Amino acid sequence: MSRASGNHKPSPAARRKARRFAVQALYQWHMAGADLAQIESEFRTDNDMSKVDLEYFHDILHGVPRNVETLDKKVTPLLDRRLDEMTPVELAVLRLSSYEMCHRIDVPYKVVINEAVELAKTFGATDGHKYINGVLDKLAQRERTVEIRGPRESSQPAAPKRASER
Repeated sequence: MSRASGNHKPSPAARRKARRFAVQALYQWHMAGADLAQIESEFRTDNDMSKVDLEYFHDILHGVPRNVETLDKKVTPLLDRRLDEMTPVELAVLRLSSYEMCHRIDVPYKVVINEAVELAKTFGATDGHKYINGVLDKLAQRERTVEIRGPRESSQPAAPKRASER
């Protein structure tokens, strides 16, 4: 199924394909400054989108530019270089993943990081995925603290106090 509708949850493969196209579209947006609707139209026309989560592709493609200043402010303190010193591919992957980390809490943080690493391996420089992994791990610590801690800490009953603590 190519679109998320009703109770049908899109497959991980359809989401993965949406991310692959989205990172390429965001790269194009960053490099050429082209209109998002135009880029989206070209991608839908020029590519086989039959097995792509189109709603997710649309959300990422429009969500990243709409929130780019906020996303950049969140990741900049986690970088060891300026944003403009990153490769355009790494920047596109980082922005896409940061958007997912901050705005798509329906996607587990580990999935966000793993997908970003795969995108960086596919499209980026040789060791770019290691850098992306490190930055996103730090971002997850800030943005997904409750998820990272997990249900153990919040749902377990408090241990009974020992006599010496009463």
